[in-house]
Amino acid sequence: MEAGAGTALYPAHRCKTIYLVRHAQGIHNVEGEKDFAAYKSHALLDAQLTPLGWSQVDTLRDHVTKCGLAKKIELVIVSPLLRTIQTAVGVFGGGNYIDGASASPLMVEGAGNSERQPISSLNCPPFLAVEACREHLVFIPVTRGAA
Repeated sequence: MEAGAGTALYPAHRCKTIYLVRHAQGIHNVEGEKDFAAYKSHALLDAQLTPLGWSQVDTLRDHVTKCGLAKKIELVIVSPLLRTIQTAVGVFGGGNYIDGASASPLMVEGAGNSERQPISSLNCPPFLAVEACREHLVFIPVTRGAA
């Protein structure tokens, strides 16, 4: 029997939809395109977003707002890396922070050398940074056998 709308294993109202979003362009991406070894650099481990990355954040924020998705997000789970937090907060945060507002800023002005205005926590979903969501680089040594 084929599963139809009325024969799903779980009723739709009891299910959650998970959206996976990759971080916007970080400075490590730019350097890694020039020299792959840059991805191993400890200086770039917690890289911030580039100006293009922030443009990507703004574009995605506009999209999720216009399509109505922004109002449906219940929780944002993010890696504790700066570039992922900047992306998540920029896309799903509460907009520009207004000093004296009843909600605290979700991101302070200029976080990660971004030259961005602070972002409010007002009217946005909760954020949870989870270490298990963080990328882990694994280097496998390559050995060359005799020809």
